[in-house]
Amino acid sequence: MKTVISLLFLISFTCSLCAQKADDILGIWLTQDCKSKIEIQKTPNGDFEGVITWIKNPTDRNGKAQRDIKNPTPELQQRPIIGLKILSGISYNPESKEWSDGTIYDPKSGNTYNCYLWFDEDSNKLKVKGTIGFSLIGRKTTWTRAEA
Repeated sequence: MKTVISLLFLISFTCSLCAQKADDILGIWLTQDCKSKIEIQKTPNGDFEGVITWIKNPTDRNGKAQRDIKNPTPELQQRPIIGLKILSGISYNPESKEWSDGTIYDPKSGNTYNCYLWFDEDSNKLKVKGTIGFSLIGRKTTWTRAEA
C-alpha cells in the first residue's frame, strides 16, 4: 500500500512539473519591433493561443481602429487588430521543450504560417519562428515578457 501511495505521489508531482514548464509561455509578450503586445493563454483543451492586446498605433489616419485589412478573406478584413487571435493550436512538447504544431497569423501581410516557440536560456525572451512548409524556410523573432 505504501508503494502504491508513493507511486501515485511521484506521478502527480512529475505531471505538475511538466504542466509548470508548459505554462512558462503564459503571459503578455512585447513583439521584437515593440509595436504590439500578445497575450498567450491556455485554451480549455490545453493548447495555447495568442491574442493582440495592444498596438502602438491603434488607429488609422482617419482616427478609426486599425483593422485586419490585409486578410485574404474579405469578410475578415473588418476585424479589429486589437483582440485578433494570431497564435492558435500551439501545444507543448516536453521532449523538445518547444511549443509547436500551431500557426501564427501575420496581420501585416495577411499570411498564416506554421509556428513553433521556445526559450533558449532566458525565460523572459521567447523565440518565435514562423515557417513555410518545413523549419528551414521561415523567420525567427524574439518577444520579451511584458508587464500586465
